[in-house]
Amino acid sequence: MIFSALLSSVLLFPAIKADGGGPQLSPEYKHFYEFPLPIPPVKVPLTTATRGDGTKIDYYEVNIKALTQQVYPELPPTKLVGYDGISPGPTFHMTYGTEAVVRFINSGNDKPTVTHLHGSITHPPWDGWAEDQIPVGSYKDYYYPNAQRARTLWYHDHAIDHTAENAYFGQAGFYILTDDTEKASGLPQGKYDIPLSLSGKQYDSKGQLVSPATQPGVSLFGDIIHVNGQPWPFLDVEPRKYRFRILDTSISRTFRIYFVDNLSVKEEDTAKHIQFYVVGSDSGRTSKPVLTPDLWASIAERWEIVVDFAPYAGKSIYMKNFFVTQADTPYANTDQVMKFNVGKVVTDDSNNGPLPASFDPLPLPPARDLSKPDHIFNFENKNGEWKINGVTFGDINNRVLAKPPRGKVELWKLINNSGGWAHPIHVHLVDFQVVSRQKGARGVQTYEAVALQDVVLLGQNEEVYVLARYTPWDGLYMFHCHNLVHEDHAMMAAFNVSDLANFNYGPQASKFIDPVDPRFTSRPYDPTIQTLDFVKGPDGPLEKFGKLNAYVHHDDVEAALISYYATETKTITDTAPVQSEFNGNGGKAKRVAEALAMPTPS
Repeated sequence: MIFSALLSSVLLFPAIKADGGGPQLSPEYKHFYEFPLPIPPVKVPLTTATRGDGTKIDYYEVNIKALTQQVYPELPPTKLVGYDGISPGPTFHMTYGTEAVVRFINSGNDKPTVTHLHGSITHPPWDGWAEDQIPVGSYKDYYYPNAQRARTLWYHDHAIDHTAENAYFGQAGFYILTDDTEKASGLPQGKYDIPLSLSGKQYDSKGQLVSPATQPGVSLFGDIIHVNGQPWPFLDVEPRKYRFRILDTSISRTFRIYFVDNLSVKEEDTAKHIQFYVVGSDSGRTSKPVLTPDLWASIAERWEIVVDFAPYAGKSIYMKNFFVTQADTPYANTDQVMKFNVGKVVTDDSNNGPLPASFDPLPLPPARDLSKPDHIFNFENKNGEWKINGVTFGDINNRVLAKPPRGKVELWKLINNSGGWAHPIHVHLVDFQVVSRQKGARGVQTYEAVALQDVVLLGQNEEVYVLARYTPWDGLYMFHCHNLVHEDHAMMAAFNVSDLANFNYGPQASKFIDPVDPRFTSRPYDPTIQTLDFVKGPDGPLEKFGKLNAYVHHDDVEAALISYYATETKTITDTAPVQSEFNGNGGKAKRVAEALAMPTPS
């Protein structure tokens, strides 16, 4: 087996010391810090619908199409596929309480696509189930609640078997949710609040990406470090505080970043690192700012940091990366990320004062006994396959591994049994607390201890305990390794948030539990029919989605669920169902649709 041979060769490869990486595989890149950091454009809604109660739904359209990008000035442009024909895709700036319908049109990709809004409490039909694909020439309308506290989310491809290819070739972008509390937090905003998408990629001699399809089941760490799509860029900054939203969009590489004022400073010279504050995580603001000399950022994690450039006016500051980060292969120059040219003048001093001692308390789930986890999940390699508890996502009848009752707090124990590999684990729908990390070389990081997350780095030989309340919705969701090469080779499973028979909360809307609900799957795209006038009309998606009330009173629903468990005395079991409960052929979803007399969207 090719995969088994490759895996064995990688595991036997000798460790590389922290003082240098292996030889670069891509063509030599000669333009370090010559080109500015690209800032993705802000996506603007095409129209807005207003319900009778005054709540709003913004409507957007995103075309997935081919593009070229000049990565190497001396080589031909690189062929990519991105959202709206750019990579990274446009940034969505969303406001708490204003819902959104985003139409993704697969007009220029050569593969089916799926879009997942990572970090959102989206109902299953719009969460980006891997098999709910958009074929070439079709579209799907995704309905998003924008109903969580301010946070950095991101949207990316999640298509079965080729998520790594689609995401690697450009299908990823920021989705930033704001609220009034964040605006009053004192954190840098506006032009001083900058998203940074970090990634590692590899190129061939003609300047084209080496495809993860050629790396069967192993990893593609990449030896060319990009920030917002540009290798090793620079950014001109003022001598004041900046907030950076760090997102690792690599398909395999984990970062451990630090800042220095001299490029020769190494990762082990921690006394010479410039300390900075971590102020936010996957779920938004941490409970307090945490001062740190470095930051682990594994694939799909989001961390918000504040860096003060005031002491370095007129100087250059560098963001660097540890050569040694878990099992990742280091190469020459993968210890460098980007450069900051610090000016001498501050043009706007707003939100530039001392950081508060604390932010709002986190909505932490109640503590649990670590000796009594609800589930133990082993992430392992067996017979040349990446598996969770011996199951791959292709094992349809067995891939639903948990059935947490809606609103219940569960403790999951995650175990890395896969030898020399690390796995960033993402659980859809929920924010979890990392309560313990055992057996590996690391404990819970200081900034993790004051955060809620939806991705956790399960390092080499580690055991990690995560605690979450499975709210607010019921239905079928995924959890998986976010090393997308591993994910595509089936290191993914599902959990079914099950209904509570005696939970009768008035404002609850109809059920949206099937991730391939036939009412909401993709449709062929005809631009002569799907005009903006049709979208806004009585038969268009805004009218139909607006009547669903799918996300109505979600905060009240969560509060009611917490109250329910405070008084519930009988034991509610978590028994995994078979996949046939959600077979995507219209079974349960069809009966729900018939009961609701909900017409299929055009």
